[in-house]
Amino acid sequence: MKPPMKTASFTGLLATAVSLLGLYSNAVIAADYSDDTLQEVVVTATFRELDILTVPASLTVIDQQLIAERGAVHIESILNAAPNVNFASGASRGRYLQIRGIGERSQFVDPVNPSVGLLIDDIDVSGMGNAATLFDVRQVEILRGPQGTRFGASALAGMVNIRSNDPTEDFEALVNAGYGNYDSWNTGAVVSGPLAEGLLGRLAVQQQRSDGFIDNDYLGRDNTNNIDELSTRGKLRWLASDDLSIDLSGFYVDIDNGYDAFSLDNTRHTLSDEPGHDRQETTAFALSSTWAGHRAFTLQTIATWSDSNLEYGYDEDWSYAGLCTATPCDGWEYSSTDNYIREREASRLELRFTSTEEGQLAGNTDWVAGVYYDQRDEDLTRQFFDWDLYSAAEFDSRYETENLALYGQLSMPLTNRLTLTVGGRWERFEADYQDSRAVKAAPDEDLWGGQLSLEYSLDQNTMVYGLLSRGYKAGGVNGDALGRAQSNGFAAPVIDFLNQRLEFDTETLLNYELGLKGSYLDDSVQLRVAAFYMDRDDIQLKGWYNEGPLFVGYIDNAASGENLGLEFEALWQLSARLELFANLAWLDTEIDNFIVKGDTGLVDKSGREQAHAPNYQFNVGGRYRFGDGFYARLEAEGKDAFYFSDSHDQQSDSYELINASFGYQNLHWDITLWARNLSDEDYAVRGFYFGNDPRKFYDDEEYVQYGEPRVFGANATYRF
Repeated sequence: MKPPMKTASFTGLLATAVSLLGLYSNAVIAADYSDDTLQEVVVTATFRELDILTVPASLTVIDQQLIAERGAVHIESILNAAPNVNFASGASRGRYLQIRGIGERSQFVDPVNPSVGLLIDDIDVSGMGNAATLFDVRQVEILRGPQGTRFGASALAGMVNIRSNDPTEDFEALVNAGYGNYDSWNTGAVVSGPLAEGLLGRLAVQQQRSDGFIDNDYLGRDNTNNIDELSTRGKLRWLASDDLSIDLSGFYVDIDNGYDAFSLDNTRHTLSDEPGHDRQETTAFALSSTWAGHRAFTLQTIATWSDSNLEYGYDEDWSYAGLCTATPCDGWEYSSTDNYIREREASRLELRFTSTEEGQLAGNTDWVAGVYYDQRDEDLTRQFFDWDLYSAAEFDSRYETENLALYGQLSMPLTNRLTLTVGGRWERFEADYQDSRAVKAAPDEDLWGGQLSLEYSLDQNTMVYGLLSRGYKAGGVNGDALGRAQSNGFAAPVIDFLNQRLEFDTETLLNYELGLKGSYLDDSVQLRVAAFYMDRDDIQLKGWYNEGPLFVGYIDNAASGENLGLEFEALWQLSARLELFANLAWLDTEIDNFIVKGDTGLVDKSGREQAHAPNYQFNVGGRYRFGDGFYARLEAEGKDAFYFSDSHDQQSDSYELINASFGYQNLHWDITLWARNLSDEDYAVRGFYFGNDPRKFYDDEEYVQYGEPRVFGANATYRF
């Protein structure tokens, strides 16, 4: 049970934030705000583009204004603005996502089927979050809860959909540059407009670099955890006829980041003699078309292809040869590295028919029907030191998957105020796994998901809804865990335990949700509230077994799990000058019948909270326009403590961060001074529990990776 002081700290901070916002409001409360309205927010991740207030589900849309005012160049810098969304690092970026306490926290050897999907302009990059750079991004849509009808197996817990800006009918161009502490800088450019009659284009390029906030004391360097990211996006739109438009989009990211984040002393000072790296090179394209030549429906086609090369490596001992020389631990130390090279190729084809007003069934029922095919191939080469053979070694594996799905949805008004929506998806999943340790597996199964929702308009301003949705996540293989335990000479009971878990089963999730959405006070206030209960069956959880510095990770099925909570989002345009916002979340989770292998035998983790599932999160603040183009933004964000893993009981600390920005905007210039984590709070974004310090004779202890300290900078954009 968490100590009461954490709740008190949370409520105290909220009270302080509300008081600060009250000071702002007192200055302008007498102003007439009857004409001050909030802009409509359109969601693109649904089958039809809809106003966020009309979607019967919980979701958040983060726009380019927030991205700019936070000085964010990567998705990890904005996720805390959304309720019940968390992330894990263990890499150069926080690239593993969790929604409502569900999601992966790492990937080492074995293939992973993601719980939270990630799309960039319709291209699936799930599990490759380094690619989620934000230059020229229009908005980030975060859909909470299973998306079984729309996205299927890649969205058990939800989906993050990144949409970049589209080509414009008029010429526009901009250049951008920024600089911040830790020798961080970025520069970029965008050009957009007509290329020929009926042909529009857009190109955006940005380079981002930073030394990072780690000092390597052994090497005398301050850039071993550096950032070096190039992102390029391009779009073409051909308006072929009145009925046909064709879009070609693509992106290229070249990421060459360092990875030197863990310290034996749990500080931002490391001793690694062979710092790691976190690299990704991805080339991706999407070709889509919309044909409206039939009176009853429109036909949309989407074909995507991506090719990614990823390399992730680190110094296993986090130290250097000679650390223990002439000390009591002399002879205890070890020195090795671990390196993972992945080649991933993916392709997808989707055909979707969407009814028009003339094509409605029975004159009032909208419908969607589609077919989906996805193929992914992933080759892994792991280069490591084999302590059993006492020599350098290599491990290879290949994992191929195919998904074929049929889906459909009906939306029928039962009365003038009540609408019923029913959707379903059937998916055939086939996989083939083989590796250099002669482990083979070929799991295949039929999967299904869907949703049933009722939305009721209380009046012209308020909609309430009830939602039942089912999501699924395919099973998989623990090929490396067994082979690694055998090669490291682990005891027979450990090998037997892992042998029984060579394959793990599909996880399913039932989500029950009630919500309210509304716009009030002449559209100056927006409110979105959701309460949910999620029943997880055959829940897939990550377990670890370690003996000193040697460890294996595996995925196992617990019998079940429960996730329930609340999400509250409010936006108030209090006057023409002042906008207030509050995004709050509460979450309670539990594991049932999850057995892990401990040092002294089997340990049952039943009744414990799930990992990376903080009990509360918040983001509150305000934005004030001074006039003549000047503005300021102040916000507080934070979250409760959470477990780092499902297999051990180490927790993060709760934390609160203060972010601020001050800027100037006019027709041509956009200048922003920004700062994140003003109070320089230490907070963890990943944690492990094992023995890795020879000075302590490899006794198990907690090791954490810290999030960014106080960072600040300035960005300037000039529009032509």
